[in-house]
Formats: sequence, C-alpha cells, structure tokens
Amino acid sequence: MTKKLLEIERKRQLTGDANELLKRLQDLGFELQSNLHEIDTYYSRPDVDFMQTVECLRIRQRDGFAEVTYKPATTAATHTKNNVIIKPETNLPIQPESATAAKQLFANLGMVKLVEVNKYRRSFQSPNFPKATVAIDEIKNAGTFVEVEVLSDDETSALAMISDIETKLGLDSTEVVTRPYRDICMG
Repeated sequence: MTKKLLEIERKRQLTGDANELLKRLQDLGFELQSNLHEIDTYYSRPDVDFMQTVECLRIRQRDGFAEVTYKPATTAATHTKNNVIIKPETNLPIQPESATAAKQLFANLGMVKLVEVNKYRRSFQSPNFPKATVAIDEIKNAGTFVEVEVLSDDETSALAMISDIETKLGLDSTEVVTRPYRDICMG
C-alpha cells in the first residue's frame, strides 16, 4: 500500500529585500511556476472554535479556479520540534462560479465566517529539489512571507530538504511563523 503524501512546510516572515531572495532562488535553479492572486475565505463551526483547534475550512478563489479545503486540528503530532507543520489536506475542486453557492451553503449550515485573506503568491520550483516548492506570499495588511513546502511520505527527508533550501536561500536565521495566515489576518 502506498503511503499518502503529506504537505510538510515551514513558513518564515521575510524582513529583507525580496529581490535578493529572487536572485538566490534563480541561482539555485528555481523558476517561477505561478503568480496568483488568491482570496481565501475561512470558516469555523458554531460549536467548535477553529481558532482554538487550529482547523482550516476555507473556500479558495482565483482566476478560473475554486476549491473547498479542510485541514484537521493541530495537535502535538502535526508540529515537529523544528516548527514544521505536517497535516493531511482534503481539497474539493469546485466550478469557479460555484464559490458563491458554497459560501451560501456554509452560511445555511450555520458556519461562521472568520476572515478573508487576500494573497499574492509567487511559486517557484527547481529540478535540483524535486517535490519542493518555495512560495513568496504577499498578504494584504500582514506582510511578506516565504514558505518552503515538500510533498512527501518521508518526514525525515522532507525536513532535511526544507532546512537545506532555507539555508541556501539565507532564510535559516529569519523568524519562523507558526500561525496560519488566517490567524495573522485576524490579529
């Protein structure tokens, strides 16, 4: 039986020059894969505070694309000692024109709208680091962040790859951010 791939990631707040980071990415063979404007609308249940459980229920929208995503509650098992988050993620693609209906469905079910996160994301990949993506996220009213993500069923090698990429990009001494964008935007 094949192990399920996990999203293993670490996020840092970018305090330096983004152009310097872009140059380092290029030097490591990373190429721009996508440049997207995403609007994520986050929800919680009325009987369970997803801010407390650190669960994620969102509707993501961007040009020609929409999906509903759920990530389970954060526990000691989903965070490593290196501030890496490891969670299974369930994504349900929907027709872009169905996002409004999905929001209405959530409202009808009594889901509580928490916040909308307005994000510009540039994603980079390199053949030198298979399975890895480096994303630079500019979050409206929150700042700029860099996320190194590896899709893998091997936590140890994924963590090593994340650390290696961060070191080569000069990010290893930059502040690690463990809070989701949703929480950051909510203050």
